[in-house]
Amino acid sequence: MTANPLLDKWSTPFELPPFGDIEPDHFMDAFEATMATARAEIDAIADNPDAPSFDNTIEALEKSGELLSRTARTFYNLTGAHTSPELQSIEREMAPKFAKHGSETFQNNALYQRIATLWENRENLDLDEEKARVLERYHSMFQRAGAGLEPEAKTRMAEISQRLASIGTQFGQNMLKDEADYQLVLETKDDLAGLPDFLISAAAEAAKDRGLEGKYVITLSRSSIEPFLQFSTNRTLRETAFKAWSSRGEGGGNTDNRKIVAETIDLRAEKARLLGFDSFAHFKLDDTMAKTPEAVRELLTKVWTPALKQAHAEEEKLAEMARSEGDNFEIAPWDWRHYSEKVRKADFDLDEAELKPYLQLDKIIEAAFDTANRLFGLSFEEKHGLPVYQPDVRVFEVKDRNGKHVGLFLGDYFARASKRSGAWMSAFRGQHRLDGDVSPIIVNVLNFSKGAPGEATLLTFEDARTLFHEFGHALHGLLSNVTYPIIAGTGVARDFVELPSQLYEHWLSEPDVLSRFAVHYKTGEAMPKALLDKLLAAENFNQGFATVEYTACALVDLEMHLLDSGKDLDVSEYERKTLADIDMPKAITMRHRIPHFAHAFSGDGYSAGYYSYMWSEVMDADAFGAFEEKGDIFDPETAEKLYTHIYSAGGRPDPAETYKAFRGRGPDIKALLEKRGLAA
Repeated sequence: MTANPLLDKWSTPFELPPFGDIEPDHFMDAFEATMATARAEIDAIADNPDAPSFDNTIEALEKSGELLSRTARTFYNLTGAHTSPELQSIEREMAPKFAKHGSETFQNNALYQRIATLWENRENLDLDEEKARVLERYHSMFQRAGAGLEPEAKTRMAEISQRLASIGTQFGQNMLKDEADYQLVLETKDDLAGLPDFLISAAAEAAKDRGLEGKYVITLSRSSIEPFLQFSTNRTLRETAFKAWSSRGEGGGNTDNRKIVAETIDLRAEKARLLGFDSFAHFKLDDTMAKTPEAVRELLTKVWTPALKQAHAEEEKLAEMARSEGDNFEIAPWDWRHYSEKVRKADFDLDEAELKPYLQLDKIIEAAFDTANRLFGLSFEEKHGLPVYQPDVRVFEVKDRNGKHVGLFLGDYFARASKRSGAWMSAFRGQHRLDGDVSPIIVNVLNFSKGAPGEATLLTFEDARTLFHEFGHALHGLLSNVTYPIIAGTGVARDFVELPSQLYEHWLSEPDVLSRFAVHYKTGEAMPKALLDKLLAAENFNQGFATVEYTACALVDLEMHLLDSGKDLDVSEYERKTLADIDMPKAITMRHRIPHFAHAFSGDGYSAGYYSYMWSEVMDADAFGAFEEKGDIFDPETAEKLYTHIYSAGGRPDPAETYKAFRGRGPDIKALLEKRGLAA
């Protein structure tokens, strides 16, 4: 093989990955080389004859494996946002190898003994807050990986980790294939009945991308299928589309994920037992703010009860609307969005077709940037001609109020077959100060339906909210101001990580923001005040539905991970029974049904942790009140506290304590219930 760009020093602007020079084959060669180097560095730390110190053990670990990390970040960002059969093959091959590499590190007894010695002697090491936190994180990580187990148990832990890595990768690839392969082709006037111009235009563009010019295609991207379910008056097609969306990962063929889920549950339960925990949920929650399954269930139940009551009331209104149109049938899941749109129109004189022309993607991006400028003094300058992994990706240099470089922000906004569904924030490089000031390179990946050539891309209000949410995560990465990579940016407790993102959503709904950036894509005129007022008045509309479809997922996720075995687990029947036990309305499905619940089973990031969004929402609903109480949503003093205690602090402080430092007290769940319109 010729020179491998992944192993060279990158001379690209801002040291972006040289995407144009990287071929899939480069990755295997680079992984082999950088993994060997990283292993040698780690072994040298473990075998150091000098007595352990923070510098020669913890800081040395933080500096190790730099090229491996750089290669892996590049690779996994590509496999999520712009994959290919070649990359997927490498991903499957590397998953167990990375797990093995991790096990060899975290189960290295000599290395663990050095860390344990430092931990036992921590009170005498004169560590500052950040170093103390980094030591705690390493000690916890090693223990949770099985470093203190007997040899036989260590071996089994390593086997479990490798198998979980393999099947988690397969779960995600199966889901992507189901999504990429599906298309609902529309051809006749009956097929298009009820669809607004913006959706017809997006469907025509999706068809063109698939070589079906002159036809229309609805995909399983939320930005395509949700508006179709809202507006289509063809109930048969709504049912067809919804069932395809709902049954991803459950098709019975090679992409069926149910056996993977059962095996995952079984292996996770075994892992938890080896580590001395009652269940995987107990193990996972032990390292979070919530701490216990009981605390999570208490929160979810407090929300579930009023949400269920509200959802039943909403369903009756939908049924009334259907009957008023001569449709005398029980509301089904494929009817909910359709009739809720009609009810919203009737109750608030507001519909998505009227609203969407005022929500241009470019203007919502501008609104997110402007909000960051007014809160934190950031500016964003688009850079052209820089290396990107796909032509639609946009790159912005971020500077602070003094004009100093903060980092790079990449925006990848459009749905495509090579991208997994959903929306997320990731990093090609994290912030740290181990070797000078290393600035972050952060990316937001979303899945909006692209407008036709020369046409604006129009968003739903939910799309716009998602953009603000992910940009809140991006700011958490960009504003990070710590020394050590392990606690930089979003390196915080799982049930704290959603606070900066969910909090940022609040600014989108403020008239001060919408009145400036919600402008008509053809005329440039601002959204009329009457329409803006209707939008804000309807903000809590359908919250029973939204809360039930989310909370059901969180409850099912928790209960599954309390099981002591996954052997013989019938996943579909388990889902049915668990939902029946909590009185899930027949007209509502889980936001993510188990066979495509990627948060929980494509890796374990949110396993036994999907509740985190609501745990953080208790804080974000309460936190925005700090600005409202000042009478200024951009109050400089409050914004400075927000920067200091939330956005820049990374994982350095204890999350509960840093929230109190910002707010002056702990959060109040009443704020969440009021925000969702569920307060008694």
